[in-house]
Amino acid sequence: MKITLLTAGTGSYYCGACMRDNALVKGLRSLGHDAHLVPMYLPLQLDEARVDGQTPVFFGGLNVYLQQKFRLFRKLPRWVDRFFNAQGLLRALAKRSHMTSAREQGEMTYQMLCFEDSHLDKELDKLVDWLEKDGAPEVVVLSNALLVGLAKPLKARLGSSVSVACTFQGEDSFLDGLPEPWKSKAWSEMSARLHDADVVVSPSRFYSQLMKERTGVDSVVIPNGVDLSGYRAGAAEGKIGYLARMCHSKGLGLLVDAFIEMNHPSAHLAIAGTMGGGDDQYVEGLKNKLEQAGLGERVQWLPDLDREAKAQFLSELAVFCVPVQYPEAFGLYLIEAMACGVPVVMPNASAFPEIVEGAGCGFLVEEGSVQALAKGLEELFDHPERRAIGEKGRLAVEDRYHVGAMAKQFEMLFKEEGSK
Repeated sequence: MKITLLTAGTGSYYCGACMRDNALVKGLRSLGHDAHLVPMYLPLQLDEARVDGQTPVFFGGLNVYLQQKFRLFRKLPRWVDRFFNAQGLLRALAKRSHMTSAREQGEMTYQMLCFEDSHLDKELDKLVDWLEKDGAPEVVVLSNALLVGLAKPLKARLGSSVSVACTFQGEDSFLDGLPEPWKSKAWSEMSARLHDADVVVSPSRFYSQLMKERTGVDSVVIPNGVDLSGYRAGAAEGKIGYLARMCHSKGLGLLVDAFIEMNHPSAHLAIAGTMGGGDDQYVEGLKNKLEQAGLGERVQWLPDLDREAKAQFLSELAVFCVPVQYPEAFGLYLIEAMACGVPVVMPNASAFPEIVEGAGCGFLVEEGSVQALAKGLEELFDHPERRAIGEKGRLAVEDRYHVGAMAKQFEMLFKEEGSK
């Protein structure tokens, strides 16, 4: 089966959706399918080698912006577009994404959803030409619902036999952060356009229900999975570990406050991840708070680890925690920690209960509570025998949260859609 996955690059490490997409394509290939990964908007920044590393970026973020804003750029030849799609230029753009106004983000999001009314036909032509060069795919997967505006035009151009699948990956938080009128317009347009897809997939039961309530669309649940190679249990060193973007919404400040509240004599805090636009000032504020509490020397800051270093980092943890403060659709970082046999303390919210309770691999605490989080972390430190529950997490990943299981479920879904 020929399968193309269009993935929206974020330009940063530890983007769970991009990591999922890269792993999914590798998993589908291992099952014998002709699967390919195509980046949209920005180059993919992964902590491992990218499949199809030479595939160009389509709908490059700078080209999309210029063609929407200025009529001249809609008529320029493709060789000029290639200049604006240069990976170095797009990576520099990604680092400055915080400089783009929320209004502009909202307007561009809406225009991509109502694609026929946009001025991006030239970009669609380039994508379709590339997809057809070795024969059109049988299945196109849109990695998130903000790309669903492409479902109808792609089916019109590639033929009615192509199936289009769309996966949910946390769109609600982004859309809710847009200013009006773009927030309401984008939600309405996305909800309508989801019906153009042949099937919609959610990574968790929680998110499937949340998006049904907000869009009226049912979705099939297929959990995300990780490649288990390189992930292993190690010797816990009394560290509380965090691995995600270093920002407020992921709960890093909450974890720092809980660590200060604990003031456990043998506990250290290890923080790994990446920083997006504007996160550096937030991190500096947390470092100052820790210094004032006399705990600065007991905290490690480890940005942008590659896959091997990340696996080593996780294997050394006694406890893992990312106390997210928004409705997290899944949380691939949690599965990575479980793959290393690390017990977890997570909020009793979002997709975490179905993962943590299902595996029996840690504690769930009240969302947003510094005191509850500190108590949960102390429970594991003061009762080391409880850390053995981390082994259950590893077993759960081996059973249902690995890339092979994910790819097999997608394969079955594609075959079902193809037989209709």
